[in-house]
Amino acid sequence: MINKILGSYDCAVKLSLAWIAPLVLLIMRIVPAVAFFKSGQTKIANWDTTLYLFEEEYQVPFIPFEWAAYLGTSIELLLPPLLVLGLLTRGTSLVLFLFNIVAVISYPVLWANGFYDHQLWGTMLLVVVLWGPGRLSLDYYLRSYTRR
Repeated sequence: MINKILGSYDCAVKLSLAWIAPLVLLIMRIVPAVAFFKSGQTKIANWDTTLYLFEEEYQVPFIPFEWAAYLGTSIELLLPPLLVLGLLTRGTSLVLFLFNIVAVISYPVLWANGFYDHQLWGTMLLVVVLWGPGRLSLDYYLRSYTRR
């Protein structure tokens, strides 16, 4: 009887690792990617406002506001598609994780409004950095292909 219970438990664990974990990791990639990509689209839609915000509102350290605007917008538009596809996933997640930290530090208003969202995205990105993209990613298939 106990062997039967343990056998079914082992089967459930294997099933969750095979199918549920990859789906969770896919969700962990998609949610922050959508948020960052939408932010990038907002920035590029009205570039004058974006430059104004980077000059007056955001306090990005060490670099001129124009560079920060171009760099931030580029990161928000170029990296999320890679994250959704699961291509160069750990590096992409790490860059977006660090970018998220810089966003929180450089925009003090986030401490009052929206800080929870940034905590959630940061946690999701950190999980992907530590666990990898999972089976539902191009990284997984490319790695499988190159091992043959």
